[in-house]
Amino acid sequence: MDILSGLIAGLPGVAQVMLMLSLVAVLGLALGELRFGGIGLGIAGVLFAGIGVGHIAKLAEIPLDAAMLDFVREFGLILFVYSIGIQVGPGFFSALKRSGLALNLLAIGLVVMGVLMAVAIHLGFGLPLPVVLGLFSGAVTNTPSLGAAQQVLKEVGASPDALGLPSLGYAMAYPFGIAGILLTMLGLRAVFRLDAVAAANAFEERRRGEVTAVETMNVMLRNADLDGRTIGDLRQLAEAGVIVSRMMRQGRLRVPHNGTRLETGDILHLVGCRQGLERMQDVLGPQTDQPLTTKGTDLAWARIVVTNSSVLGRTIAGLNIEDTNDVRISRVVRSGVELVASSTLRLEFGDIVNVIGRPDHIQAVTGVFGNSERRLQQVHLVPMFLGIALGMLLGSIPLAVPGMPAPLKLGLAGGPLIAAIVLARIGHVGPLVWFMPPVANTALRELGIVLFLAVVGFRSGDRFIDTLINGDGLSWMACGALITIVPLTVTALIGHLFMRMNYLSLCGLLAGGMTDPPALAFANALTPSEAPALAYATVYPLVMCLRIIAPQMMVLMLT
Repeated sequence: MDILSGLIAGLPGVAQVMLMLSLVAVLGLALGELRFGGIGLGIAGVLFAGIGVGHIAKLAEIPLDAAMLDFVREFGLILFVYSIGIQVGPGFFSALKRSGLALNLLAIGLVVMGVLMAVAIHLGFGLPLPVVLGLFSGAVTNTPSLGAAQQVLKEVGASPDALGLPSLGYAMAYPFGIAGILLTMLGLRAVFRLDAVAAANAFEERRRGEVTAVETMNVMLRNADLDGRTIGDLRQLAEAGVIVSRMMRQGRLRVPHNGTRLETGDILHLVGCRQGLERMQDVLGPQTDQPLTTKGTDLAWARIVVTNSSVLGRTIAGLNIEDTNDVRISRVVRSGVELVASSTLRLEFGDIVNVIGRPDHIQAVTGVFGNSERRLQQVHLVPMFLGIALGMLLGSIPLAVPGMPAPLKLGLAGGPLIAAIVLARIGHVGPLVWFMPPVANTALRELGIVLFLAVVGFRSGDRFIDTLINGDGLSWMACGALITIVPLTVTALIGHLFMRMNYLSLCGLLAGGMTDPPALAFANALTPSEAPALAYATVYPLVMCLRIIAPQMMVLMLT
């Protein structure tokens, strides 16, 4: 031990921090991979490895630069929440409209139950209020809540000794705060025999079902009143959300345009929703089995990815590509969802555009849209750091609440998350594109959460073991466990039994209701799905505000 301590002590400060955190990461990730009865800690293994290594480091008298550890912890948290926001941003607002009210009501109930448990412990067991405030913050894994508790205690004139108690209570409750969420998720899964893969499939089915499916239909023009009229003259097409993507006249396949004049006997290939197609069938003529395939003709079709910054945000009509290049855009695939290529549809980075026309015209259109594989795999660093900077500024804005002794702030966790959600939904501003390849997003997210957990565990290791063995640690831990597990269990049962929530969405709600990034990482690892992250992001902003307000309200009520 002395030899190891001497070797580490001889390293520069940065090397010491990186060595110890790398050791924690290796041990923690290996610990997380262990399975007992099919159950493992996952990413939370890094936290417990950090506690162990932190305790050993104290015994070996290996000091690490506190300011550097603080920086690594906060930087890891920023990377994690920012990448989550970029991932869920495109679907966040639609999810908010669909299920936001129900999710947020459950999350509010989760917060209120936690506050009531903390107050009951203070009044029933006689624990000092500063300790209870720390237990509450640690039990719900919310560092800004701890900061708010310390601030309000300072405002009411607490002694220096009392100001140190919330941090100790936080350290005692935090490990089970994370473990309790994981146990709740795993317990719910085991008791009700829930399948994470089936839940992911059900979520995707439901999401697709909420978007009108795009179908096709071939009809023969029999309405003589339309003979000689152009396709653009038919207002019924736009009203029904249908476009004509191909047409056949006298056995020859053609590319239709808004200026193309119709003739009785034309066979039209329509694209739209089922209801719209049936409406247009009544207007145009009967359905026909005549195929309108491009095989054996001088026409072809291709899928082109939008990567050219100059077309982002512009409508299909505004680009005027179809007329100038004699092609037709039939549909657009965005985030796995097919959309009818209406003239007013605005293109976004990563859209897949289905185009039909002659090969040379398709080639010309490909150059306009970009179709660059390199750009799809490229991390846009300038927008990323600009987004993080905006998130920092947003998180630092004080929000005055009447009756509160100090203004509220979204902080390092809330600010970058909300900024990333908004920027990802906007998509781009001029040449700046807020798009991140999935592989890069996953890498940044995992790196961020590992750094965050490694430091939190390491910093808690020295006090955790000492308080647990020599102080009131066991009783404090038990109280923190009650604040964690009771609200989680009640919320999980209500969500599953009475609201019939998707299991993965419920996991995301529990993680967001506790503002716990490691729990979200654990839920994401159950199976590839956006369900947990969307639910997490839906409730996180409101819950973060409530978690910051709660300690201040408890101090005002109980002192």
